[in-house]
Amino acid sequence: MSVTAYPVGDFEAERRLLARDLHDVISYGFATISLQAGVAAYVADELPQQAREALEAITMASKTALEELRVILGALRASDAPYGPEVGLERLDSLVETTTRAGVMTRLTVDGRPAAVPALVGRAAYRIVQEALTNVLRHAWGSSATVAVRYEDGHVSIAIEDDGAGPETGGRVPDGSGFGILGMRERALALGGDLEAGPRPEGGFSVRAYLPVPRDS
Repeated sequence: MSVTAYPVGDFEAERRLLARDLHDVISYGFATISLQAGVAAYVADELPQQAREALEAITMASKTALEELRVILGALRASDAPYGPEVGLERLDSLVETTTRAGVMTRLTVDGRPAAVPALVGRAAYRIVQEALTNVLRHAWGSSATVAVRYEDGHVSIAIEDDGAGPETGGRVPDGSGFGILGMRERALALGGDLEAGPRPEGGFSVRAYLPVPRDS
């Protein structure tokens, strides 16, 4: 499993990056665990096999979150600590599968010819998708979601959309507020990209990110 040395030199930038990673790992992990715990409690008496599957999903989500938290905390304790395991575009399949098992049917599509993507770009892409799916798990009840990745000349574009709605306003945090959307946008802007997030006219929510890929990467 690859690791990437944590970028040092700009304390404020490092602090913000670690804060965003902590937010995303904890939010996604707890959203998944909360949903599966609810399922297990609801079906425990009549559908014990489904309850066992939900508990197994909780175990897997907990293990993954703890592994990532150990790495982040290690980087906090020692600035020269390796920052890994690496997350990137190649791990989106696993993220989509976990979200589907948590109760939101999620589909991943990839268009274009996969390019060599720098670790920082791949990590940002993964975390943006992770946070967007966290919001789907928390707010878009009874929905399905899609994750579309498109490789184009000089950049990667990502679109995460769902067709769900919570009560009244859809249970959504308005665009531009909340640490989740703020963190996603900061990740994109830090790489010279951009991110838009907001309700879809036909219902549900959309997050679209544009991440430049240096030509010499």
